[in-house]
Amino acid sequence: MVEPGTFLYELWVSRWAILDGFGTTVLVSMLAIVLGTILGTLVGLVLVYGGWVSRFLVRIYVDFVRGTPVFVLVLASFYLLSQIGIQLTAFQAGLFALVVFCSTHVGENLRGALQSLPRGQTEAAKAIGLTFPQIFVYVLAPQALRQALPAWINTATEMVKASTLLSVIGVAELLLVSRQIISRNFMSLEFYFFAGLIYFLIDYAIERAGKAVERRVALPS
Repeated sequence: MVEPGTFLYELWVSRWAILDGFGTTVLVSMLAIVLGTILGTLVGLVLVYGGWVSRFLVRIYVDFVRGTPVFVLVLASFYLLSQIGIQLTAFQAGLFALVVFCSTHVGENLRGALQSLPRGQTEAAKAIGLTFPQIFVYVLAPQALRQALPAWINTATEMVKASTLLSVIGVAELLLVSRQIISRNFMSLEFYFFAGLIYFLIDYAIERAGKAVERRVALPS
């Protein structure tokens, strides 16, 4: 067992590398969540309100991505895209894979939330002259948000966990940085535990923030 003082010393020596890895993890996770949510919203809208051709194509996209491990998506984004002339950095390829994966989950969640709303609300909104964007923003979205939010929080925390897979293509996020530090000082238990604690705190912060939003938008009982 390593002495606490020794671990703290190694932690201090490695502080800038850990901070860089932490920053990369937060950045890629937040970008994946934000961009995946935007794309997922479009996916959900097409699945519910698109024509049959667009619904069919988007359904294939959703089912294929949701049935593919994130690890495979990350490797495919990094290695296969370059074979067809799309040159991405490791960070960009990893982010692309996470955004695609996130969008399918958000899209499915939104589809379920929208389809659970009474159809009469849409018809009533059309009857008073609202356009579809106005109907979605003022009538459908606020109600769908309340139903989709718990699943979205879960998806957001999963994106943080999935960001660890970017280490396999050389993105210097927190896990890869921790492995590099361990290769120098051989304190695997201590630094893996420390990295796990950081991931837990990030996910916990997302969860608490999401719960606060849930309470804010909840209907009064």
